[in-house]
Amino acid sequence: MRNLFKAFVLLALAAAAFYGCARPSARCTSPEDNPRHHYLAGMDLLEQDKVEDAAAKFDRAIYCDSSFGPAHGGMAMVEAARAGLTADEAHRKLEVEKSFDQLKSAYKNAETPEDEFAYRLASMRVYTALRIKGWLGEAEDDYKAAMKLKTDDRKLIYYDGREAASYFMGLAYIEAREFQLARDRFSDVLNAKKEGKWNAPADREWKRVDKIVSAMGGITLGDVGKEIALMGSVKRADMAALIADELKIDRLFAGRIPVKSEIDRMKPGFVPADVASNPFKEEILTMMKWGVRGFEPVYDEATRAYLFKPGEPLTRKDFAFVLEDILIKITGDEKMAGAYFGHEKSPFPDVPATSAWYNAIMNVTTRNIMETELSGEFRPNDSVDGAEAVLAVRVLRQRLNIY
Repeated sequence: MRNLFKAFVLLALAAAAFYGCARPSARCTSPEDNPRHHYLAGMDLLEQDKVEDAAAKFDRAIYCDSSFGPAHGGMAMVEAARAGLTADEAHRKLEVEKSFDQLKSAYKNAETPEDEFAYRLASMRVYTALRIKGWLGEAEDDYKAAMKLKTDDRKLIYYDGREAASYFMGLAYIEAREFQLARDRFSDVLNAKKEGKWNAPADREWKRVDKIVSAMGGITLGDVGKEIALMGSVKRADMAALIADELKIDRLFAGRIPVKSEIDRMKPGFVPADVASNPFKEEILTMMKWGVRGFEPVYDEATRAYLFKPGEPLTRKDFAFVLEDILIKITGDEKMAGAYFGHEKSPFPDVPATSAWYNAIMNVTTRNIMETELSGEFRPNDSVDGAEAVLAVRVLRQRLNIY
């Protein structure tokens, strides 16, 4: 009997040991303190660019269940975001390594197709954020793998639908400046469902990229042009660079002056103090050398000096001056500068015929280089957006037969 009791005790201890290893006691026991809840909260915070708050949520999710793969994917995105926020190369390298370590954990703990889908999208987003060598090919491989998975949309905890992969691949293509491919992926999202979590952001991005693709039709932009095409507001320095690079202003204007010695003597009157260290200094000085109207330095009361103000947005009225002046200089048609003076009534509700920029606006709108709103408003004081700037350059190149 005594031996039987000892055997029973040993059996009980063995069973306790087995279940203790197989099913560890839960660290988080309250209803809302669970990995799924913290993962969802972390993803929402990440979309708001609240990186450290998101990190805390993913950390808690992993603390609650270290085998919850999606939370490791979330932390991988956090580490990639941290890498992008540091200027120190050694620190950045460390964050990149942490990001890929977390991705490995996300993959290792992917127990379902839905978990692997979360891993694939986390990987796409990490590569897009880090943009290391070969990153686009890696993101495309993850996208293809994600689309091959047989997932249940109801179980895609955060992403809600397979079309999320197309949305984030579209964002990756924007980062790669592959605008046509980006537009195609956003179209895939819009065609996947009539309504869905990613429809509204995909529609917004599709419209933005479609405008850029349309503006770029028929021209090949350089790196500067591609960067500017994405801008919601183009700064004066950026616009000087776009025009100088895409229209080859130096060569274009030099062809209008037959005597080389005259060209050699042409220099900007001075170098504004706020231009000296600007990355587009040479392009700005090119605009100043040729006296392009709309790009003149302006007097600054605070510094009591003439400044170019490279970081300020270029207004639409100043852009009209720039385009008109280029037209006049290339065509040699001086009458263009006063062709519309004397009008009693303006076709624009927000531009009086007596305003200083009326003639320039008339010159660029009648030649379809710049456009008005459907209401007829020109919005003279609004800043120029990137797609509009690229479209204007394209039309101007066509008008002047510059290829």
